[in-house]
Amino acid sequence: MMRSLRFFDDLALTLSGHAPMRLGVVYPCSLPALEAVAEVARNKLAQPVLIGPEAQIRQLATTSGVSLAGCAFIDLPTAEEAARQGVRMARDGAVAALMKGSLHSRIFLHELGHHEGGLRTARRMSHVYVLDAPQAPRVLLVSDGAVNIAPDLESRRDIVQNSIDLAHMLGLPQPKVALLSAVEMVNPALPSTLDAAVLCKMAERGQITGAVVDGPLALDNAVSPEAARCKGVVSPVAGLADILVVPDLEAGNILAKQMTFIGQARAAGIVMGMRVPVILTSRADPVAVRVLSCMVAAVMIRRGYGGTPATCMDQCG
Repeated sequence: MMRSLRFFDDLALTLSGHAPMRLGVVYPCSLPALEAVAEVARNKLAQPVLIGPEAQIRQLATTSGVSLAGCAFIDLPTAEEAARQGVRMARDGAVAALMKGSLHSRIFLHELGHHEGGLRTARRMSHVYVLDAPQAPRVLLVSDGAVNIAPDLESRRDIVQNSIDLAHMLGLPQPKVALLSAVEMVNPALPSTLDAAVLCKMAERGQITGAVVDGPLALDNAVSPEAARCKGVVSPVAGLADILVVPDLEAGNILAKQMTFIGQARAAGIVMGMRVPVILTSRADPVAVRVLSCMVAAVMIRRGYGGTPATCMDQCG
């Protein structure tokens, strides 16, 4: 049975009546990036600051008929300089959140990852997809499908905790976390099952908090109670997972894109573990994904994520 996709609509209600956040958009030199900028400005979700080659951005907007009313500019010629300036502005509180424009993720993440940039925390940064698909039993968070290629155990602990923290801000006070593998039994030949077992013990001992964590679980018995019953999986998470933690980037990327491009999921993407919300979308992502990601970032700010002056939406602008 298909269910109504209301999650992002309900999320938008939490922003009603609040001032827009100040959003640094790094190198928005493509039409989808500019259309997203125009949309978030028009809906008063954000006050965009466009960081990149101003003449090129204005020319693209003019030829495409995209209004940049209400946008500010920081004129910089290259993607590298724009990324560096965006990180600096977020560190100094000049913007409350950052959004990737049309530059390559590698360039953007390189600047975010600099210790001297001032945005890193003690936590490993990781990406979380927020996916609302008509055939899914509920909204699902998937991590990490964009930043950490083959995370070690310590990084996976941070990936799990980052996902839990985001779930709390999105209104899930005690999310259920499924640590995914190909099977639901610990198998020494499958390292992801060993990691899952260790992560469960870490959660049991308070090294991961704020959620019910279990694994290894296969995808079917993580989201389907019927599949869990058929396989005899007894778990407080089986069939009820809110968060799906994948073994590596390839698995997460494929899962998330399958849900969006085939499963028609409404999607958002956020980098966690930084001092401000960071919106990291693919250059192929449609405008809707970028706008919904901005909405998630705005909700995070409303609920206390970040600590610089511009993170208070009621004081932005």
